[in-house]
Amino acid sequence: MRAVVFERFGEPADVREVPDPEPAPHGVVVRVEATGLCRSDWHGWMGHDPDIVLPHVPGHELAGVVQEVGADVRGCRAGDRVTVPFVCACGSCAACAAGDQQVCERQTQPGFTHWGSFAEYVALDHAEVNLVAMPDGMAFGTAAGLGCRFATAFRAVVQQGRVAAGEWMAVHGCGGVGLSAVMIAAAAGARVVAVDVAPGALELARKFGAVECVDATQADDVADAVRELTRGGAHLSLDALGSEATCAASVRGLRRRGRHVQVGLLPEDPVVPMGRVLAWELELIGSHGMAAHTYPGMLELVRGGVLRPELLVTSRIPLAQAGLALAAMGAASGVGVTVIEPFSP
Repeated sequence: MRAVVFERFGEPADVREVPDPEPAPHGVVVRVEATGLCRSDWHGWMGHDPDIVLPHVPGHELAGVVQEVGADVRGCRAGDRVTVPFVCACGSCAACAAGDQQVCERQTQPGFTHWGSFAEYVALDHAEVNLVAMPDGMAFGTAAGLGCRFATAFRAVVQQGRVAAGEWMAVHGCGGVGLSAVMIAAAAGARVVAVDVAPGALELARKFGAVECVDATQADDVADAVRELTRGGAHLSLDALGSEATCAASVRGLRRRGRHVQVGLLPEDPVVPMGRVLAWELELIGSHGMAAHTYPGMLELVRGGVLRPELLVTSRIPLAQAGLALAAMGAASGVGVTVIEPFSP
């Protein structure tokens, strides 16, 4: 099969012919019809993830068609249209038994713990626990973004952040996760303040429901700007980018007893204003993906048109352009979501 491969961190990734994957007894092989280009892939390419062994094929948000099924798998078959969370759970550890597959103790992640979906085919583990059937009529490009950015944002906003109608919510970083969070929070009735450095990203944030926007390049102090716009601070704030500056601004932009959710991956542990956390009784919450068994509620909102993840897809590229697009994320995450289509010309 054709796949995007890199042999050294931070050096060019190119398309090569590599052996086809084979399914584990508990797994499947999926023909990749669409896979998202995510900042997490860039972190992996840069060497920020200790699980990656070189040479490597990145890619972790995907949708496609089941091609081969492992001998022990029941409940799915070749030809099924599926997507999958980026955390593939084992289904048998203590966390999985509690329903918390997103923090599985023996999780695997395509594109990190093993070769991923910047390829024509990808192997996925523990299929019975992790495969999610795509709704009828949903495009592969739309479904690909559900496995990481949209589902991650949904859980961060709704399940972890406990967003409520009428609350002020700040979103720091309006890439794929951030724009998804804006759309989800606005649909829940929150008043959203979007923060980014790119005018195009802020324009999309307004389109998806943000009532206020902060250009971080123009604000003397982002947290002060958020507190002023929200008349005292956000009730809920997300760092959807993942940097020391955005994490601190998210915490400092909260009102008393507010909630900060960390969604964006951080290359290093940041300095957090813990004095403010203590004095104002702030909550600091992590959010790591979303378990496959919790997808139905989100998919119902998508099916009913309340949520429109397809609007986030702003670019589609062939596999041959994926390496350059991956490297370019170091300068900017781009506007909206880029989807790679491995079988496109």
